[in-house]
Amino acid sequence: MSVKPYDPTLKTLVEIEPQSWPVLLGYAKAPTEVIDADIATVSGAADKVLRVAGDPAYLLHLEFVSGHDAATLPATLLMRNGLLGHRHDLRVRSGAVLLRPEADSPRLMGVYEQGFLDEEPYLTFRYAVVRVWQLAPELLLRGGLALLPLAPISAVTEAELPAIIKRMEQRLSSRRGRKQAPLVWGAAYILLGLRYSPALAAQLFRGVLSMKESSTYQAILEEGRQEGRQEGRQEGRQEGRQEGLVAEAKKLLRIFGSRRFGDPDARTAASIDCIEELTRLEDLCTRLDTARSWQELLGLPNGSRSRRRRRSP
Repeated sequence: MSVKPYDPTLKTLVEIEPQSWPVLLGYAKAPTEVIDADIATVSGAADKVLRVAGDPAYLLHLEFVSGHDAATLPATLLMRNGLLGHRHDLRVRSGAVLLRPEADSPRLMGVYEQGFLDEEPYLTFRYAVVRVWQLAPELLLRGGLALLPLAPISAVTEAELPAIIKRMEQRLSSRRGRKQAPLVWGAAYILLGLRYSPALAAQLFRGVLSMKESSTYQAILEEGRQEGRQEGRQEGRQEGRQEGLVAEAKKLLRIFGSRRFGDPDARTAASIDCIEELTRLEDLCTRLDTARSWQELLGLPNGSRSRRRRRSP
């Protein structure tokens, strides 16, 4: 809900290997598939919902968090948990994956209660909380391939990052790993920006040959270099950072939108280029899963339909 530009990256990682995520939250491994949450019109889109074929079967509702609205998250988790259970007639587990310390809150204790003063709580809701920066990197390096991009932002120091990247290369050298390598490397580069500068990220990944295959990485590499060159300039730094975030959000929108709808035509690309509000771009990124076309996502008229009408007698 609050990852914003990082939402498409995390959602794609869940989609390529859904069975890895229940294990990350401490649940038993079982056949898992991504399902349509189908509650967006009521409560806002849940980040991802998985159907886990455990005993009994249940839904796992995931929320990835990097922003500062974590204090309100327990109530949101409760609401979406109830809606999902009612919609699908299944038991539901909810979990919050916090991507950086700035997303943490004392209210995220894994238990949310409601009640009246001097009375026992009439409702107790339990949910899982994973603080990625506290996870041992070994857990992620030995887990599913979809968890590898979290390793560089786990409990490691900057000095340990080259060794982490090397371990990731080893995991991705297998036949299956090579197939997923472009997406994994691109996701790792993007998520590394949650904790480190673009200049450091570019330096760390410069020697990774597989990165050359990642369109995600190539699309944002130049922006990272530009932001890196701006470091040390006190005057105008905040404005430059804002422009960098807007550029990154546009590129992510194009990359993941093209994966869903196909490459944008000239009119669509021009419409994206004209958007300069970061909040607008973030909203478009979060609605990629529910839109059916570039036109619907951006609110553009269907030009081909209009042309057909003009040719009609």
